[in-house]
Amino acid sequence: MSRGRELLRYASTRLALAPVMLWLISTLVFLLLRVAPGDPVDAVLGSRAPEDVKAELRAQLGLDQSLGKQYLDFLRDLLHGDLGRSLIDENPVTAIIGRALPASLELSVTALLVAAVVGLAVGFTAIARSEGRLDLAGRFYGIGTYALPPFWVAMLAQLLFAVVLGWLPVGGRFPPGMVPPEGSGFLIADSLFSADWRALQGSLRHLVLPACTLGLLLSGVFTNALRLNLNRSLRSDYVEAARSRGLTETQVVLRHALPNALLPVLTIAGITVASLIGGALLIEVTFSWPGIALRLQESINQRDYPVVQGIVVVVASLVVLVSVAVDLLVALLDPRVRY
Repeated sequence: MSRGRELLRYASTRLALAPVMLWLISTLVFLLLRVAPGDPVDAVLGSRAPEDVKAELRAQLGLDQSLGKQYLDFLRDLLHGDLGRSLIDENPVTAIIGRALPASLELSVTALLVAAVVGLAVGFTAIARSEGRLDLAGRFYGIGTYALPPFWVAMLAQLLFAVVLGWLPVGGRFPPGMVPPEGSGFLIADSLFSADWRALQGSLRHLVLPACTLGLLLSGVFTNALRLNLNRSLRSDYVEAARSRGLTETQVVLRHALPNALLPVLTIAGITVASLIGGALLIEVTFSWPGIALRLQESINQRDYPVVQGIVVVVASLVVLVSVAVDLLVALLDPRVRY
């Protein structure tokens, strides 16, 4: 079988498994919300509301039906693209996600770029002097940035750059005295398309501190991954063969060792960007960043079933799509991958 057909079969298998994974995740979230302690009706009306009012609202929301009936209704609406309405303000869940998701994507992509540039630079510099001081410093950097508590680093960054130095805003996504540009919800892109340079400056100033904080915390993952894989590549047979042909060490590293060492880093980058979409909760809470993770945390506290289910389904869909895309890209670039 040719490599093209093998790759097509591999892609078809991964894409066929994606709906099954989403169904399992959706079912698990549905069940966990129902068995968790607390009543969403109490979250809406308060625990001191009359019982008849509670019963009326519970019937209106369909919470008085059996668990099986609620689950079938949930799956039916999900297949039709209907994520329901919020129990708190009755806004469509799709509209709530549409307002929060661009903020998380903007923060995640910027943080990933910072993490990749800083982490790969530190990892490559450290391996250039193997077992030397730079290598030791790179190891400490990789372990330290990965082990530091995000909320603690975020608060230190706020105190230093926002409170003490006054260089950057302490939180938020946009200057409160300005009207954000209309469009896709991606403030930087909308500011560029509308040529609103004041809005662009305000958006960038609010983005720098949370994105750099999150990016530096994640950069250690890239540093360790590049160090380990590049060190392994430099000890491989094909690198020794390249050296025996008289190539300089720079040519050996850049042409032979580095491309193979970057393939696992590409996989890590895909996993990181997928997890960042909904996993930057502590950063979003600390910096008051109105993203999907902050909205999820608020909905969990309010027992807002439809919003929690909708956010998890959307985030899980993005995670699955990014993971499949990265796997296919690695399989396309690396002929050693077997399907």
